[in-house]
Amino acid sequence: MVKVIGVRFRNAGKIYYFDPLDMDIEVGQNVIVETARGIEYGHVLIAPREVDNSNVIQPLKAVIRLATPEDDEIEQKNKEKEKDAFKICLEKIAKHKLQMKLIDAEYTFDNNKVLFYFTADGRIDFRELVKDLASVFRTRIELRQIGVRDETKILGGIGICGRPLCCHTHLSDFVPVSIKMAKEQNLSLNPTKISGVCGRLMCCLKHEQETYEELNSHLPGLGDYVTTADGLKGEVQSVNVLRQKVKVIVTVEGDEKEIREYPVEELKFRPRRKKGDKGDKGGAADKELKKLEALEKQERKSKLDDN
Repeated sequence: MVKVIGVRFRNAGKIYYFDPLDMDIEVGQNVIVETARGIEYGHVLIAPREVDNSNVIQPLKAVIRLATPEDDEIEQKNKEKEKDAFKICLEKIAKHKLQMKLIDAEYTFDNNKVLFYFTADGRIDFRELVKDLASVFRTRIELRQIGVRDETKILGGIGICGRPLCCHTHLSDFVPVSIKMAKEQNLSLNPTKISGVCGRLMCCLKHEQETYEELNSHLPGLGDYVTTADGLKGEVQSVNVLRQKVKVIVTVEGDEKEIREYPVEELKFRPRRKKGDKGDKGGAADKELKKLEALEKQERKSKLDDN
């Protein structure tokens, strides 16, 4: 076991472990640490605690010091300098006529490096741009191409639920999501309905997936045949996953058919078949879904975290 604290460097960013040494560090404080990028200013999110050695990337670097008022002032000045750096980089991009969209500019705490994040449709030859920027800032320059998920994480926005985006507020990592999750949750398979602001599958599909898997395991599938508590046999027309109720088309007196709703506990049926047993309908929508899932697999790992 090893004693660590958890530190984050950007809003909703990944949490990294550091050795607190003998310092009395509390959640909410700011610390100065050394990372792969240099000396950084971070925010403590996890108080000192013991974790297993297998959960820590070795060598575990130690906290240099608790942030002082002078450090806080430097960090604030860096934020102001980032705004100026962003404007200058925009001008240089226009000067070199590069087809790239600048997303953010970031200074390391010690001003040893300036990072510029951008998006582009393909590969960009920005060697001349880097030379131009280096002559202006007189420090190391890094241009990093990121995906649309990372772009949305940085810029933020409002989701279709009316709340701030999950990736910008609390998701530190992009969790794998798939079309199968949308099917499991009985959502519309229209790509525009299950895509987020970034144009990829909504991250929130993962939030309730385990609950839906558990609830669905107790329900019959659409089209399955069931036997009701009153001895009638019928075909499942629809299911209400959250209420755990099933609408069944049953045959009553004569050949008259009727739709009745039953609690799932009052039905007898074979275990639910796995998704995918029934063929999906083809067409333009299906092609769009496949395209969306292919894009999803390309952008699993965030390019914002490298500490």
